[in-house]
Parts: sequence; C-alpha cells; structure tokens
Amino acid sequence: MLLIATPLRRLRVRGEPLDHRLIRMWQGGLMRVFGFRIERRGVPLPGATLFVANHVSWIDITALHSQRMMGFVAKREISRWPVVGYLATRGETIYHERGNSESMGGVLHEMLARLRAGRSVGVFPEGRTRDGHEIGPFHARIFLAAVEAGVRVQPVALRYGRGASAQTVVAFGPGESFAANFLRLLGEPPRVAEIWFLDPIDATDAGGRRRIAELARDRIVAAMEAP
Repeated sequence: MLLIATPLRRLRVRGEPLDHRLIRMWQGGLMRVFGFRIERRGVPLPGATLFVANHVSWIDITALHSQRMMGFVAKREISRWPVVGYLATRGETIYHERGNSESMGGVLHEMLARLRAGRSVGVFPEGRTRDGHEIGPFHARIFLAAVEAGVRVQPVALRYGRGASAQTVVAFGPGESFAANFLRLLGEPPRVAEIWFLDPIDATDAGGRRRIAELARDRIVAAMEAP
C-alpha cells in the first residue's frame, strides 16, 4: 500500500499508471478477503467514460475499482472509513457534502474537468444505498457532465450472489453502521459478485440528461432481472 504514495506511482505498466494498477489489485484483494469471487460480463470502456451503477453497499466502489480505475463521486463520510476511506481517496474520489448545493456544483465542475481530460468517473445516480430490494430513480443532474463533455455513459449492473440473490444480504440493514456492515460481511459465506458492463450510451445524441438517466436505469434494471 505504501507504493501508492511514493514516486513509483508515476511509472506505467502496459499503459496504465502504476498507482492505478496497485489500487485495482488492492481492491480485488479486498473483495477476496470478504469472500467475493468476481465474475465479469462485458468490458469497461477505455478513456473518458461516465460509469453509472446501482448502489447496494460500500463494497460497490471496491468491486468496480477492482475492474477499472475511475474517480468516484461519494459522500465525504467515506474518507473517514478505515481501509476503504484510504483506498477511496487514493482512487481519486470526488467527495460530496450531502444536502449542499454548492458542493454539488463543485462536484459537477470537477467531473467535467476530468472527463474533458480523458479520465473516467464513476457515479451512483440513485444518490444513496437502498435495502437491496429495488433500484431507485436515477437523478438526471449527475449526467450533465457527460453531456457537456460529449463522452459515453456506460451502465454497470452490480449483482451480489448468483443471479443477484444476495442483494439484501450485502445491503445495509436498518440502522446498520459501516463498521457493523463491514464486520457482518466478513463473516458471510463465500459468494459470487457479478459485474455486468452494459451497452454504452452516447451522451451526444441520446436526447439530453433525463433521457440518458432513463436509458441507463432501464438497462441496469433489465440486467438485474436477467437469469
């Protein structure tokens, strides 16, 4: 982990910055510690891409980072979580103060700057985790950066357990804290984590941010319901 914070991180391995590769390795290792065997379907797009996924638990960021380096938009509390917070910060997370409209404006500005610079960003358009039973509505505002940058949006379905059978197990229980969920998942039996990279959406001709939000959600819902 110390290598991530040293000058060695500027080196590149097969075109990928060393620190990005190390973060992916650490995140993949963390998934294994929690008993998840990753099965990926589809391929994450290269270059500037807005990745959008359903939001089940804190481990969503770990799962996605194990496959593709992307700077996530996440609540600021995550920066204070042990292990996960360190990796999230090193993973170029864009932190957001919930309920603060000025903070959201800053987040959108940073997202746009990164996408225009050829970097990828990951978001959870539901805005918060749920109980694992359903996928909530997608907030359209978060797609504005993709529209203005003219980049593609790739929906990602996160399915825990074979056929998404463990969504409610992985999700936070009523009133469950991060620490409690963290420890509970450590004690869970091994299971698969399916990461489905779905067909991308071209933000330049999809019909605006609201239409992109609808399309992205529809594709993720369809993937979650697939056998």
